[in-house]
Parts: sequence; C-alpha cells; structure tokens
Amino acid sequence: MRVLRALTVAAAAVVAVGLSTPFAAANPSDPLGGAPLGGSPSGQGGNGGNNGNGPSNVTVNPYSVHQGSTMQVSAAGCRHGGTVWSAGNFPQTNLSAGSIGFASVRIFNHASPGNHTLSVKCHDNSLVATHRFTILRGNGAQGGIGGSFGPSTAETAIGSSLVGAAALGAGVHVMRRRRPLRGRA
Repeated sequence: MRVLRALTVAAAAVVAVGLSTPFAAANPSDPLGGAPLGGSPSGQGGNGGNNGNGPSNVTVNPYSVHQGSTMQVSAAGCRHGGTVWSAGNFPQTNLSAGSIGFASVRIFNHASPGNHTLSVKCHDNSLVATHRFTILRGNGAQGGIGGSFGPSTAETAIGSSLVGAAALGAGVHVMRRRRPLRGRA
C-alpha cells in the first residue's frame, strides 16, 4: 500500500512538472530583461517619461550582440506602433503597438563591431528616442535570445517519460525487496 502511495505521489509530481514547464516558458516575468536607456537612473528615454507622448524607456537585450544575431528592442509610449532603425547595422523594423512595443532585429553579418546607436520613433509622434548597443565580431548562436527558451514539447515528453520510468523502476525494486523469501522464518 505504501509503495502504491509513493508511486502515485511520484506520478503526480512528474505530471505537475511536465505541465508547468510550457507555461513557465511561455510566460516569462520579464520578457526582455534589457538594460535601461542611456544609463539615466530613471531609465527614461531621450525625451524622459512622457506618458505616451513619444518613445521612452527604450531597452535592448542583449546589450552586446554578435554580427548576424538577433537583438530584442522594447519601448514604451508607442501605443500605435513605431519603427526601430540603426543605419548600417540592421534594417528598419516595425515596433509592435501597445503600452510597450517590441521589435526583434537581426544585426547584419557585415555590421561594424563596436558601439552603435539605434533610434525609435512612434507612428503617431515625431519624437525620436535613442539607445546605445555594442556589436561583437563573429557570429553568435541566437544572440539576444540565448538560453531563455524553455524545452521543446518533445524534450518535455522525453524527460517526463524518463522520470516516470525511473519512478516505476524504483517502485518495482521496493516491491521485490519487500517480498518475503521462501525458507526464511
């Protein structure tokens, strides 16, 4: 009876972990985790905290990105979307609409290594905010995203089945050890 309870608890734990992994990967607490704009203590963009009157709080993730890799950009204040650009470093890219807009930019393979500036402009405003970033020489693997991706569905299924098989094997081992031996008193 104890073994059955132990196996039930182990199976419930496996199911809980297996089901929570995709939710944790899909709902990160800080989607970009980038550095605030320009080093100002408040993290406000080029025109400060303007409450939706142009781009502010521009962040990039990562701050240092390899040639050919991807960088995430976010900005507040562009409720109707906007554009992000950096001449010679990546093509002009659309910023999503909302209280915080997001864009994913791919750094050109031939972009010059060193410190650079990107610009953000809202569709409904003429103000422009800027943010610095660094381009590193060489190609990186999924620069800007790194290890922030959770396991795939296949990896989760394989991991869950391995944990389940281990729990089943432990249960069988305990059951066999508890069986009385013949001829022993």
